[in-house]
Formats: sequence, C-alpha cells, structure tokens
Amino acid sequence: MQKIFRVMIIIAMLITAYLLILAWRDDYADAPAVDAVPETSTSVGADIPATTGAAGDIPAQTLPVDASAVAAAPETNTGLITVTTDRYDIKINPEGGDIVYAALKQYDATLNSEKPFVLLENNSGRVYVAQSGLIGPNGIDTAEGRAKYSHAANNYVMEKGQQTLSVPLTYQKDGVTVTKTFTFTQDKYPIDISYQIQNASAKAWQGQMFAQLKRDDSKDPGMSDKGALSMATYLGGAWGTHEDPYNKLKFGKFNDGELTTTSDEGWVGIVQHYFVSAWTPENFTGKFFSRETGNDYFIGFNSQPVNVAPNKQITLNATLYAGPKVQSELKEVAVGLNQTVDYGLLWPISKILFAILDGIHKVIGNWGWSIILLTLLVKIALMWVSNKSYYSMAKMRAIAPRLAALKEEHGDDRMKMSQEMMAIYKEEKVNPMAGCLPILMQMPIFLALYWVLVESVELRHAPWILWIQDLSAMDPWFILPLLMGASMFIQQQLNPQPADPMQAKVMKFLPIIFTAFMLFFPAGLVLYWTVNNLFSMTQQYIINRKVEEEQKRRTVKVLD
Repeated sequence: MQKIFRVMIIIAMLITAYLLILAWRDDYADAPAVDAVPETSTSVGADIPATTGAAGDIPAQTLPVDASAVAAAPETNTGLITVTTDRYDIKINPEGGDIVYAALKQYDATLNSEKPFVLLENNSGRVYVAQSGLIGPNGIDTAEGRAKYSHAANNYVMEKGQQTLSVPLTYQKDGVTVTKTFTFTQDKYPIDISYQIQNASAKAWQGQMFAQLKRDDSKDPGMSDKGALSMATYLGGAWGTHEDPYNKLKFGKFNDGELTTTSDEGWVGIVQHYFVSAWTPENFTGKFFSRETGNDYFIGFNSQPVNVAPNKQITLNATLYAGPKVQSELKEVAVGLNQTVDYGLLWPISKILFAILDGIHKVIGNWGWSIILLTLLVKIALMWVSNKSYYSMAKMRAIAPRLAALKEEHGDDRMKMSQEMMAIYKEEKVNPMAGCLPILMQMPIFLALYWVLVESVELRHAPWILWIQDLSAMDPWFILPLLMGASMFIQQQLNPQPADPMQAKVMKFLPIIFTAFMLFFPAGLVLYWTVNNLFSMTQQYIINRKVEEEQKRRTVKVLD
C-alpha cells in the first residue's frame, strides 16, 4: 500500500506537467510557421470581401433627405489622421478609412518600457489593421481602389473632461454623400463606427457594409518579454453568437468554410496574448466570413444589402473593440467576448480563483501578496482533508520501525508480511492512501491558477517585491523555483520514507525534477506553490509532533 501511495504522488505530479504541455500543444501545434517575416499583400482588391445577400434582404428605409441638406465635403487634408484619447493613440488612413495603428496608452510595450503597447499597425514587419467599408453595386470600396475620404483636420485630441470625440470622414460622388464617423468615448475601448449614406441623386443606391480584421502570420508581440522558453498562448481567429458564445478558428482553417454564421448580436475577432480585436454589428444582421490571401488572414462580416432610394438616407453601425482582455469590459461589448480570456477545461475553478484574487487585490493593492493570501485561503478550505492526510502520514512515520521489523521477520513471506502490515494499519487506524488526497486536490487548483496567471491581463507586468517585477513571467533569477525545490525536499523529510530503495531514490530526485519544471513557469505560480509548501510543512510538523507525543504516552501507559 505504501508503495502504491508513493507511485500515485509521482504520477499525479507528472500528469500535471503533462496536462500543461498538452493544453499548449492542442492550441498551438497547428499554428502557421513564423520563422521569417512575410511580405505583405499589396493588392487592394485582395482586401475587399465578396458581396453577398439578395434584394429580398433590404431593410426598411428611414426618413427622406432633402438634397439641399446634404453636407458639403470639408477641406481635403493629406496624410494619416491621428486621434489621441485617454486610452488610445490611433492613426486612420483616409484612403478607405481604416484604422492602421492603435497603441494602448495604459499598457507598456515591455516591462518598464516608456512606449505604449501597439496592438494594430501596418509596416514592413507586421500587418494588423481594422478595416471597414461599403461594397456592392454602388459601393465606394472596390477591387480597383478604396474610397478617398476628405476630412476637416489631421489631428483630433480628446480634451480632459471630454466625454466623446467624433472623427467624421466624408465622401461624395454623383449626389451621394457617405459620412463615416469614428466615435471615441472617454475611459472606454469600444469605438463606434457609423456610415450615414445620404442619397440626393435620382437613382437608388445599392450596397452593403463590411467590417474585418486583417492580419499577417507574424509572431505575437505580447509574448516578446516572457522569455524564450515560455509557453505560447493562443493566437488566431475567434467568433461568437448569442447561441454559441465562443469558438476558436485557427489561422490554418480560415479557408475551410467553417465560418458561415449570421448574427445580429455576435462578434468576430483575432485573439492574442492578453489582447483582442473584435467587430460587432450594431443594427443589422452580419454574415460572418474568414478567408486567407497569401500571407494575410481576414475575419469579419458583411451586412445584408441595403437599398437607399432617391432623397432618402440610412445609417449602418458597428463597434470595434481593440484592447486588453478585461473580462468586465468585454462582457459589455458582446455575449461571449469575455471568454477570449480562455481558462481552458478548468475555467469554473479559474474564474473563482480570479474573483477571489481580484477581490483581495482591490483591498491590498499588490498581486504578489494577494497570491499569498489566496494560498492561505485555499489551505484553510482544504485543511480538514489535509489534517487527516498528514495525521495518517505522521502515524506511518511513527510505525515505520514496526514495519521495518516486519520486513526483517517475514521478508520471504510477502503474504504474511502484508497481513501483519494490514493488522498494524487497522490497530493504529492508519490509511496509507490518505497521503494522496492533498496532492490530488491541489492539482486542479494548481492548473487553474496557472491559466489565471497566463491569461489575465491584470497580472501582466504586475510586480511583487525586489527582483519579481512581473508575476506573469518566469523568475529572472530563478530564486523562487530554487526555494520551491528546497521546500519540497524539506517536506519530504517530514514524510515516512519508502521502504523500497529504488522508490526512495526516485522520491529524492522529485524535487530536482519539479524545480526544473518550475524554472520557466510564471513567478506567481511558483510563489503559490512555494508558499503552499511552507504552510504544508508547518501543518505537517505540528501534526508530527502531536502524533509523537501520542506515541510516547501510549508507550508509557503500556510500560506502566
């Protein structure tokens, strides 16, 4: 029984490591190769999605528009339009009206960097942009070229106290005026994009809106400061609807025809480490699509076709979220978008752990100390199981001399020795399997906390003390893993030693094996396991002393 107990502990620990590697492999083994930076597509036509829908899908029209009320085009400016808000540094290309650059001012590019994290950009090294336009019979975005908008200014700044900032772009042709407006809201990441189509011509205008994300297969910049040996997180497409909130779509499957959903409450996006970009239709049913052109990947939706009769107007709206994966904010944008914070199969436990961790952090303001307090709460919650287990292990330690004597006396008669051992276990009320319970119950918590630390942007670049300046990355000096290994070794000395010499050698190597694993794990996870070991050592030491005193009293009583 004692041998089975030891083997189960080893198996449980190795399974933990295997599950982490397996979870990583399932998400990222099929990712496209990124050894070299690809050349980006230069064809304008490759960016324009095919038109879809039928005339029967035309929505109801709005109030008529007086031709004299159509706004005149503002003075044409040149170059990119820059927009500065409390959360964004944005650049909009007036040709097409696409967002070609988005820097998140509240997140640094790398640890201690003075530069903001750049989510969207369009340069020779990386292409990741948010595109939208009007296509169809009278669409202003075609394979021959994108609409060239005029705009009143090249720079827009959200002043302190300003609630919203609007950036209008205007396009006029043949009596039709298209006003594309970007609306930014203070202290918010969602960007509202609206197309107001005013038809003052004598002919009906027909077309449809599209919104899409375009990305090449360059590496995830969010992983650049996590260490060369850190496990990658999911990089690829995703989408959701009210009925089916969260689905992944790997880059390699963008041309497989898997994405043909329609929804008026759904979303399509691209997910990377800590950050996500997603489009959501606002007042129409979008037809989702994905496609691959060369080294570029597209995911988005088309609206149903619209028909703007002469002297009438219509407005189409969509929302773009381009920011961190903060669950409370994502939940307000679209159903299921918060699930891009992907905690894996153990997500119920992960959500509970994060809720507790976040609540503690709101009180004490430090994620490292919050992890320590979370560890203490977990230990308290499992104390009733741990006490039984450690008491049984302490009894095993106390009766170890009697078991060794049995081995000497009945070494050649294994059946007799087993019977005598079971008699001793029954007499001492010892369950040799009880020692497995704490480690088995800790495994799901350990795995769930791993994904909390890896996926929660709140812990990105979160410091603890001294040399630990990022709890989501590995310990740069490997101090915590070494402390964890030392605590694991000391804890082993408090346990009964295996009778089998080979098994005893394996157990001695276990702290070394797990120290090697922990070298490249997030520092916050190693902190949790180290503190857990320290609490367990204290608990086990107290119980060992208690059992020793009980054994002494029993011995004295027998002698008397």
